[in-house]
Amino acid sequence: MASKSIQAPGAVIIIRPHKFLPNPETAADNTFQAMDKSRTAEQISSDAYAEVSEAARKLEEKGVTVHIFEDLGDKDTPDSVFPNNWFSTHAGGHIAVFPMYSTNRRRERRYDILEKLKSEYRVQDIIDYSCLEYDGLFLEGTGAMVLDHIDRVAYTARSNRADPIALERFCTHFNFEPMAFDATDINGRPIYHTNVLMCIGTDFALVGFDTICDKPRRDEIYSRLQGMGRQVIELTHNQIDDFAGNAIELFAHNKRILAMSSRAAACLLPEQKKIIEQSAEIVPLSVPTIELAGGSIRCMLAGIHLTRR
Repeated sequence: MASKSIQAPGAVIIIRPHKFLPNPETAADNTFQAMDKSRTAEQISSDAYAEVSEAARKLEEKGVTVHIFEDLGDKDTPDSVFPNNWFSTHAGGHIAVFPMYSTNRRRERRYDILEKLKSEYRVQDIIDYSCLEYDGLFLEGTGAMVLDHIDRVAYTARSNRADPIALERFCTHFNFEPMAFDATDINGRPIYHTNVLMCIGTDFALVGFDTICDKPRRDEIYSRLQGMGRQVIELTHNQIDDFAGNAIELFAHNKRILAMSSRAAACLLPEQKKIIEQSAEIVPLSVPTIELAGGSIRCMLAGIHLTRR
């Protein structure tokens, strides 16, 4: 039996997409996106809906509380399946709403979802940073930041989607220490979101250190994570490409689980799995269609760090 951890939420929000496709507005700087010309747009959208539904079912089966919302379907929101980018929740009853880089992603913000959270959880305040979009300042939630809720650090890869001014404002309001760095893929292209290269659990962390450009910063991040008593698992570029870093630790039925895609789980080495399984059960979820959009399981799950009413 594992104890509860502030790092591992026991509830998540999932959005079932109705008009899913790899977003053309984000393709320029999201090198993880891919096209599938073997299926029609309708088939891709239908398959994405089915994958999200099955992932939600499996998480509920494990004991995670899953709040499912349907994509409204009447807006141009191809990335609505990734709600963790536009809001985050925090212990003590706090919610942040974030400024989004791509215009069509700004339409994903759903205040009916925030009202649902207020009705079922204790919410003290909502800090809305979306007005920063008018100043060209963006910070795409727990995609742009990987939050260590235990050590209070916001690890952030600099990109179009993570402005340092917006990061400082968030960290000041929510009591995190910002730790920004540059990260690139194997071809030297900037990595668009931090949560594709880093996952922080209670007792372990998965990190693609080879993507972090500055060695002193790389060493600092390693030491900081290890200093919290975590076992640090180093991911290769190929494992990052397979979304091994895009995972999330959750709490379910007196145990912790690591939710990740089947593709990500398959690329882990036996010794890496052994470290994870000392404190969390790996739960692979099949989302190959969703991954065409350049995100995986972590992007799909908005963790709820709030107290039930």
